[in-house]
Amino acid sequence: MGFLIGMPRHQGLVATVVAHRSLVAELTRREIHGKYRGANFGMLWALFSPFLMLAVYSLAFGNILKSRWPQIGEGAHSFALILFIGLIIHGFFGECISRAPQLVVQNPNYVKRVVFPLEVLPWPMVLSALFHLFTNLAAFIVLQALVDHRFEWQVLLFPFTVAPLAILALGVSWWLAALGVYLRDIGQVTSVLVTALLFTSTAIMPLSAVSPSVRWMFNLNPLSFIIDQSRGIALWGQMPDWWGLGVYALAALAFTYLGYWVFLVTKRGFADVL
Repeated sequence: MGFLIGMPRHQGLVATVVAHRSLVAELTRREIHGKYRGANFGMLWALFSPFLMLAVYSLAFGNILKSRWPQIGEGAHSFALILFIGLIIHGFFGECISRAPQLVVQNPNYVKRVVFPLEVLPWPMVLSALFHLFTNLAAFIVLQALVDHRFEWQVLLFPFTVAPLAILALGVSWWLAALGVYLRDIGQVTSVLVTALLFTSTAIMPLSAVSPSVRWMFNLNPLSFIIDQSRGIALWGQMPDWWGLGVYALAALAFTYLGYWVFLVTKRGFADVL
């Protein structure tokens, strides 16, 4: 009860985004278009970037280090597809973590406007990252059809496998956005964290290839379970682990509500710091 009493008198998490849905939609549109403003190829970079990253990691892990997954043989193309799923999911979460500490700091004008709902700032960022994630998924489907000449209908369940991670990304964004105002160095930490999340997840190596002494890090990594579930439906036609996704979603939701509460409490002092 003490937790609830200390809660600022603001709209709930869902009520806030519903009440300001037009603002969220406009900010999301700006996020998406602003990322490629001035680029010669414009939004085509949303497709070019993951393919370039895929080529580098496929060369490094597929050809040089000879990494393989238990589910496949010596097919380099299949290995590339497996990497692709891991990299686009990590890219989504990494983008949210990297940008969240600057959400409030880079928008001091919003802080000075008493009527502006600062708590909606993570929504456009996460929705923009989701847009790029699903753009990359479309590229994956095309690549799978061209390379492996198949389509797994279970890939249509992809939104359900990434939904818990999107909830977690929102929560992390509120936490980091609030901390970024008071601890400016946190941006330096998040860049290292994003790299650590990549190399301690199943994004670029199977769990079976990891030493048993450090597997606990891979199991604790919030990306590993989502990546494995996404690969299962997109590559091998498996059904998701609905129970596991449900537990993940509940834990992510609790973390997100706590992050939302922390943001509302700490935003009282944003104007003084900025």
